[in-house]
Amino acid sequence: MTSLSGSGVTASGERPATAHPHARQRSRSAIGVVIALIAVAGLCAAPFFVYPVFIMTVLCFALFATAFNLLLGYVGLLSFGHAAFFGGAAYFAAHAVKVWGFEPLSAILLAAAGAGVMGLLIGLLAIRRQGIYFAMVTLALSQMVFFIFLQAPFTHGEDGIQNVPRGHLLGLIDLNQPLNIYYFVLAIFLLGFFAVWRIVHSPFGHVLQAIRENENRAISLGYRVERYKLAAFVMSATIAGLAGAMKAIVLQIATLTDVAWQMSGEVVLMTLLGGMGTIFGPSVGAALVVTMQNYFATSNVPVTVIIGVIFVLCVLLFRRGIVGEAIRLMSRR
Repeated sequence: MTSLSGSGVTASGERPATAHPHARQRSRSAIGVVIALIAVAGLCAAPFFVYPVFIMTVLCFALFATAFNLLLGYVGLLSFGHAAFFGGAAYFAAHAVKVWGFEPLSAILLAAAGAGVMGLLIGLLAIRRQGIYFAMVTLALSQMVFFIFLQAPFTHGEDGIQNVPRGHLLGLIDLNQPLNIYYFVLAIFLLGFFAVWRIVHSPFGHVLQAIRENENRAISLGYRVERYKLAAFVMSATIAGLAGAMKAIVLQIATLTDVAWQMSGEVVLMTLLGGMGTIFGPSVGAALVVTMQNYFATSNVPVTVIIGVIFVLCVLLFRRGIVGEAIRLMSRR
């Protein structure tokens, strides 16, 4: 059969078979659900095959990168100050558990709330700026937080807060048992990950993506853009704080490394390696970076150089990140 010129109809009057956009979207959603279920099943079985503390560290940084991606990937705001929320919450949780005697879950929730308040204060100062100015303001404010924690008496300066007790969850479950704390951390990670997924796929998330694509058009449609960006900033800071608080409980330490500017750089690297603007990308990037850091920690090979080379190759060859490129290839097929 031959097609009629410009009509998109064959000689017999039938349209060629093409995939409907909604059908493609449903297919992608189904694939995403299957991947998520496989990932959850794998994580549930992982502590029986891999060192649990290593996996928990990956989960903490994966949640941190996912929170950062909410701001960079879906709003288009590059923050160089997210270490303030991650490390600040680590200090809050460690101090609450060790000094105040808080139960672990209460300490983590308190630390996440504290990170949210920090996000609100920093966001109010930074959110009116755009582009590189926004990034520099967040970096400057994050460095101020760093020096505050360096001088504050409860942080113990360069020694940090060490030997943080894991305690008993709700006074019942002993988190000193590896499997108990692993599934506790996994549950918090899944809740945080689901929260980000729900935000992104809500009407609020669609407005955020509209702001990222064309902020002036969003303003012309009547949206209070600054309020939306501030809300996203606070949400991202809160979830980043949740990750930092978990890290302090898992590794039983909170140090200045958690709040230093290098930590902000690492989370940017994790997000870009995995795939900015994708749900699973930051987690993949975090797993890759943490794995390399642990694998090469005892070798003579400089880890930062290897990560830098991989980052350059990713930018040159996989500009969408690992997951982003995988999605592109699936879409083409």
